[in-house]
Amino acid sequence: MERIVMDLSIIIVSWNVADLLADCLDSIAAAPVVRVGPDGAERGDTGPRVEVIVVDSASGDGTSALIRERFPWVRLFAETENVGFTRGNNLALAAAQGRALLLLNPDTLVHGDALNRLVNYLDEHPAVGLVGPRVLNADGTTQSTRRRFPTLFTGIFESTWLEGYAPRRVLDRFYVADQPDEGTFDVDWMQGCALMARRAVYEQIGGLDERYVMFSEELDWCRRAKDAGWRIVYVGDATITHYGGKSTEQIPTNKHIYFQQSKLRYYRKFHGPLAALALRAFLLLSYALQIAQEGGKALLGSRRAMRRERIATYRRVIRALATFN
Repeated sequence: MERIVMDLSIIIVSWNVADLLADCLDSIAAAPVVRVGPDGAERGDTGPRVEVIVVDSASGDGTSALIRERFPWVRLFAETENVGFTRGNNLALAAAQGRALLLLNPDTLVHGDALNRLVNYLDEHPAVGLVGPRVLNADGTTQSTRRRFPTLFTGIFESTWLEGYAPRRVLDRFYVADQPDEGTFDVDWMQGCALMARRAVYEQIGGLDERYVMFSEELDWCRRAKDAGWRIVYVGDATITHYGGKSTEQIPTNKHIYFQQSKLRYYRKFHGPLAALALRAFLLLSYALQIAQEGGKALLGSRRAMRRERIATYRRVIRALATFN
């Protein structure tokens, strides 16, 4: 079969969020794009030619059946096991035909001509390798997704119990708080709920590093792209909504483990073994202190069942971090 060249490939890895995925696909169907199905049939009158690839990671909620019945224009990869976020994206990236490649979470909604704006920005700025939209929360407020590269100091404070005690300038720099939400400007990286790459970037640096099960994989990808000389731009006049964490909410303990292991992997890869060793020591101490805090509250009679659950989670995280290599 002759290879069909698309303007954009949208890649969605989904696990047990069928209803949210359906809403996401409906929002793509409402966008001003031409959707090209697996059979080559086109739906839509105007806009870039788009293929949508959904990797169903062995969901137990009827996701694959839903797609076959309601969304015949979607190219479905129905996996027989949970392949994980990074591997799932890589499976689809290897098969994608677009000159632009969008990694999109299933718990998102595309607004208006956001897809067109992102594709057009890449077309108009050949030095830009990746772009990302302004991301909204369900209530319409802006979700923080643009970033500068973390320093070791950032790693100690960000997403730990010390975050509230961090010097304001440390996190403001990391979260790019000095730029307007609706602006368009260069960043170091963006969170992967909606991240569009030029095909040339993928061909040069490869896909996501599958050693990250989830979390930090987009940070690593953007870091490699920047190191290869590509610019990365936040495009504030393209918007999507992201409900956030609906798949990872199903595995709360693993969420802690994967997040911290991925953080350690990133620091070891880009900051060296000593930085990773120092960060691991801090994280182990941090979780030990949280166990002591939860234990003290339980002894005082405060919500003991919840405290026991948290202690069990933190102990599993400590074991996972202590044996991580």
